[in-house]
Amino acid sequence: MRFRVILIALLFMVQLAVTGQTANNGKSIDKNWKFRQAGTMHWLPASIPGTVHTDLLAAGKIQDPFYRLNELDQQWIDKVNWEYKTVFTLTDDDLKHDNLHLLFEGLDTYADVFLNEVKVLSADNMFITWRVDAKKYLKQGENTLRVYFTSPLIKGMAKQELFGYHLPASNDQSKLGGMGPNQVSIFTRKAGYHFGWDWGPRLVSSGIWRPVYLEMWNQARIENLHVIQKTVSKNRAPITAEVEIDVAEAGDYLLEILVDNVKATSVPVKLTAGKSVQKADFTILNPKLWWPNGLGDQPLYNITARIEKSGTELDSRSANIGLRTIKLVRKPDAKGGGESFFFEVNGRPVFAKGANYIPNDVFLPRVSPETYEFIVKSAADANMNMLRVWGGGVYEENIFYDLCDKYGIMVWQDFMYACSMYPGDDDFLNSARREAEDNVKRLRNHACIALWCGNNEIEVAWAEGYEDRGWGWKKDYNPEQRATIWKAYDTLFHQILPAVVEQFTYQQPYWHSSPSAGMGKLSGYESNAGDMHYWGVWHGQHPFSDFRKYKARFMSEYGFQSFPEFNSVKKYTLPEDWSIESPVMASHQRSGIGNLRIKQYMEVDYQIPENFEHLLYVGQLLQADAIKMALKTHRSDMPYCMGSLYWQLNDVWPVASWSGIDYYGKWKALHYFAKEALKNQIINVVVEDGKLLIYGVSDLTQKTSAIIRLNLADFNGLSLWNRPVKITLPANSSSLVYSIDLKELPLNYQENKVVLTATLMVGSNEIDQEFVYFAKPKDLKLPDPGIKTRISQKGDQFVIEVTSQKLCKNLMLISDNTDVLFSDNFFDMQPGEIRLITCPATIRWEDFEKGFRVLHLQKTMKL
Repeated sequence: MRFRVILIALLFMVQLAVTGQTANNGKSIDKNWKFRQAGTMHWLPASIPGTVHTDLLAAGKIQDPFYRLNELDQQWIDKVNWEYKTVFTLTDDDLKHDNLHLLFEGLDTYADVFLNEVKVLSADNMFITWRVDAKKYLKQGENTLRVYFTSPLIKGMAKQELFGYHLPASNDQSKLGGMGPNQVSIFTRKAGYHFGWDWGPRLVSSGIWRPVYLEMWNQARIENLHVIQKTVSKNRAPITAEVEIDVAEAGDYLLEILVDNVKATSVPVKLTAGKSVQKADFTILNPKLWWPNGLGDQPLYNITARIEKSGTELDSRSANIGLRTIKLVRKPDAKGGGESFFFEVNGRPVFAKGANYIPNDVFLPRVSPETYEFIVKSAADANMNMLRVWGGGVYEENIFYDLCDKYGIMVWQDFMYACSMYPGDDDFLNSARREAEDNVKRLRNHACIALWCGNNEIEVAWAEGYEDRGWGWKKDYNPEQRATIWKAYDTLFHQILPAVVEQFTYQQPYWHSSPSAGMGKLSGYESNAGDMHYWGVWHGQHPFSDFRKYKARFMSEYGFQSFPEFNSVKKYTLPEDWSIESPVMASHQRSGIGNLRIKQYMEVDYQIPENFEHLLYVGQLLQADAIKMALKTHRSDMPYCMGSLYWQLNDVWPVASWSGIDYYGKWKALHYFAKEALKNQIINVVVEDGKLLIYGVSDLTQKTSAIIRLNLADFNGLSLWNRPVKITLPANSSSLVYSIDLKELPLNYQENKVVLTATLMVGSNEIDQEFVYFAKPKDLKLPDPGIKTRISQKGDQFVIEVTSQKLCKNLMLISDNTDVLFSDNFFDMQPGEIRLITCPATIRWEDFEKGFRVLHLQKTMKL
């Protein structure tokens, strides 16, 4: 499920994938690397791209940092300096190129680079591509390349001392790292989550984390290609290609543009030596539009820019684009003083359905293409159409955005600032500006990019102008310090970043902070504008029903925790650790209130199992219940609410967290529930105030005639009441389609022994189904469902036939002998129902059958 493959780019085309474009003429420098702790004598083999931690692990010098409590023993690694070196060979033909540039696509973070023992670069930002004009330092034959990494904590402490006082950095786990109160992460342009978060470990590494290579060229090179779509209609898409060209000598050149390898236009250009931006206009007729997942197809066009001189091609650069328009619509309400917040794609309002995305590992170079494919496809398979790339991680590899283009996943892209205040000195702000330019130019061509956002939760945490709001940060500073801190914030998020987006994109929207109700307006649970992070459920201990109380225009964060399933927990623990209060399980729970909060909510709705595996299972059901309610509620609030992104999609290590997919790639109950809740057409059944209410929700552009089949039955299958209800699902909206007083249902005070199934039918097709219970799960008088299974193999899949004799609640299919993803899981079954579930046949049938078993809620209860 999760692929532990070190990414080593073997070809220059692969190496340049991080730039979002492809070019020619490169020589990879990824072989024969060695590393050592600075000041020691012994060199060890290293992998590039890589990190100090993964290289130490491969050399057998440390144990797996994710296993049990090993993380705690490895906090020394970030407090010493490290050194990498290699020798590479150049031929006489290589050196004949007029230009030889050394490129590092990612150095983490403070790195002095020596080429043939001449210092050619001092890097200080993890998120920047570093380029060195290296020709004068290179020679025929063997060349040495050495990179000296200074500890980010040593550098951070020096910067903090120079700054004069601490800045807020609430998720920097400095005490765990032996740094006491010194939360110095904010002084370094490095992934914030490396310093710890409330779902991640503190493992502050260094290394050459993205490819390194020599770029070789003569007369000209194309540095960047920007494909601008101003308008797109059914008939035509006028396009402007802005091509950044670097030429060695002035002269007459030809700029040619190809669409899917067919010439679209050619423009003679007279260039002076050096860099310039040239434009070429062309039109794509009868364009095939790119749509978000579930609303249409995702066709992509390959656009290639070529520079020629005297009939000879000198360089080319390509980008894949999707033709579409995406707008952020913020329109004042007709009354009430509110303002809309939604994305309009190709002129159509789209409800954003999805989750918040964090990096897939603490050690990013070992995230394989297969893992990226699995995670993004899992989002698409769960009917999502948006992911928010959260600001405490990284600007992702281009393969991530390529996959989002492919699967129709819009991206809300944070800049990499989260939950902290930052310095405002010239060096920091200049680095921040260059970082923004680098990444905006890299990502702007992607069809998936919907929004650039300045930061995560900083505006709401600091609460400028509100003495009684925020996270209490301001009280630690005097007026002069407050003014200095806010000026840095204002300069970075209200001036520098929006200016970069405006300069280097064509009208892509910028949102200064998430959450926010607008410039100068603090987001709160009563906000009627902007986006909202609702943490009343979980942090505020609000009941799940409060998801229906607090309505947002766009809900960009909310969540609830769960544990990984038992087979995942076994990968990083020993049997003696199998209690959530054990030191190991506690260490793999980074929210200080986490385990207590899960139990507090669990005892409200469920019986708390004594069996460890059962407790993990019930915890997943609890989480899934919460997020399903939230997703369906937000969708039922259309068009007032036009987005729901729960926290969070994935994990960086094995941990109890808010994720719907655990570190090993196992879908939790949450992800299966989200898949159902995010279908294009659903019903949402709500029981409140003595009534049963049914909302119909549709993302389709036309009204749909449908029938809801209602059936109230006991757990043995005896029907007590049934009714077909003809309804009309609204177009791209939600409406209340049916209501009934509970007194009209023959519950006969047996609320804990009956279930109502509501089945949405369009023609003969079952579109959605809900099981509605009238008592809490802990009070249900569930029978033994009498589950029977039969496993067969068809081609490369196992088929599991599941039969339930009586009502079965939350049936979980488990494979102990191999990690597989089941086509459905954690589902309810009616008496007599037969379901066919599939999964990949990755092992022999006999071994799969031997390791297959099921679990359901009744097994976990004391009856």
